[in-house]
Amino acid sequence: MAGKLFSQNAFSFLYKHLIRPENPTSTQWKIINAHASQVKYQKYTSLVHRAEELSNQTLIFHSEGSLLKSSSLFPYFMLVAFEAGGLLRALIFFLLYPLVCLFGEELGLKIQIFLCFFGIKKESFRLGTAVLPRSFLQDVGDEGFEVVKICGRKVGVSDLPRIMVEGFLKDYLGVDAVLGKELKVVCGYYVGLVEDIKADGNVLDEILGEKRTGSVAFGFCSYKKLLDQHLFAHCKEVCLVSEAEKRNWHILPREKYPKRLIFHDGRLALRPTQLATLAMFMWIPLGIFLVLIRVPVGITLPHWMSNPILAFSGSRTTVSRSKSSIASTSNEKRPNGIFYVCNHRTLLDPLYVQSVLDKPISTVTYSISKFTELIAPIRTIHLTRDREKDGMAMKKLLSYGDVVVCTEGTTCREPYLLRFSPLFAELAYDIVPVAIDVQVSMFYGTTAGGCKCLDYAFHFLNPYPTYCIKFLEKLPDSHTCKFGGVSKFEVANHVQHEIAKALGFQCTSLTRKDKYMILAGNEGIIQDSKRP
Repeated sequence: MAGKLFSQNAFSFLYKHLIRPENPTSTQWKIINAHASQVKYQKYTSLVHRAEELSNQTLIFHSEGSLLKSSSLFPYFMLVAFEAGGLLRALIFFLLYPLVCLFGEELGLKIQIFLCFFGIKKESFRLGTAVLPRSFLQDVGDEGFEVVKICGRKVGVSDLPRIMVEGFLKDYLGVDAVLGKELKVVCGYYVGLVEDIKADGNVLDEILGEKRTGSVAFGFCSYKKLLDQHLFAHCKEVCLVSEAEKRNWHILPREKYPKRLIFHDGRLALRPTQLATLAMFMWIPLGIFLVLIRVPVGITLPHWMSNPILAFSGSRTTVSRSKSSIASTSNEKRPNGIFYVCNHRTLLDPLYVQSVLDKPISTVTYSISKFTELIAPIRTIHLTRDREKDGMAMKKLLSYGDVVVCTEGTTCREPYLLRFSPLFAELAYDIVPVAIDVQVSMFYGTTAGGCKCLDYAFHFLNPYPTYCIKFLEKLPDSHTCKFGGVSKFEVANHVQHEIAKALGFQCTSLTRKDKYMILAGNEGIIQDSKRP
């Protein structure tokens, strides 16, 4: 009897929170139909000729149905499962996904939310602003974006939890308001259930406030999603796009992004479609085996032994250099070593530079883990961000020999260079710019909010991690502070522009602090007492 009662209660709970349909009541349908009878529906066509008219009107659009080219939500939930829940949760989600699809779209979506969000701490969830925007931008249709861009105020409607899409829509597309599913929180943790919040005209009034007069002017949606979104019944006109039309769309090129994508976090470099995720899980066992070979070989063996072994295992390095970059600087006016000034792609940058130069070299860094500093095969000095102390430490290293420094102060994955610190320009007699780029196919060897001591492992977990190193022309004496009387800021900017030109990157004035405030919500400073 007790077992039967428990079963009934369990079914009642599941029906209420997972199975119960969200269809409107008959009264709600009457209201919707009353509005819908006045709506003008039209098939999708280019709206460029109506740009001036629509620029003063409000747009309601369905983000997945009318903006994204692909109709699959699997990659976004896989990112949440992997980045927020870990490898085991991602594997469970991947294995259960075929079964989830059997439950239909509405119930299947709720199950996916439950599998990916159950037990995730709300306070630490930053994927909506740090990880997911990159994946969304990679799937935005150029044609759909043109419709969204030409309208005035924009309201995005999504089937996904709001915390997944709000950062992307507001920060990168300039959307004014986002309507998505709200998740229940208990004791600061998501429980994987969706709040019962109805999206109707009253909600729209709250979002638009006094700026909304009468019906919303324009709607943009897919045929598939129109009946699921009650808000579109409040539009005067709705443009409908089919899945077949979206398949012929072009992906939005990077140069058209309303806001540049410079910073993003997370370990996954690939877009986790079902096939890509399958390939990843099949590769990981072999990848771990290669990591156990690559890391010890790179740390312990001399370069003449380690370089061929790493190349044989799939780790590639391409090098180009100018004659002046490696010329001897034995001059009585130059008592110190050479400053090799690099852009920063991963924590391995100084090691690869030393490997190519094949001579003793030192490096300085800001916030790496104690473990990374301990196993580093080159002399590493941890900077304190105290200008005088850091200057003395770098001058001491220069007296011992050559020094490699990544003056951006933090890594950047995208084709941009952050602001170069001018401290090196005050100390160096000889400056050699070094342009570095890294290509990976599965995992990023950098993180802002994750465990930094695993950066080496994730980089070498890739099938073919590739380092491209270019030694540029040594700065002429006339372009240095010591001999040319040039200001340290001009030297730093000149080196930044030379490296950017060699790599085809763009220069920015952003700093390490900007990156960590965006991705991790802090300034990226690790106190010595807290370093792992």
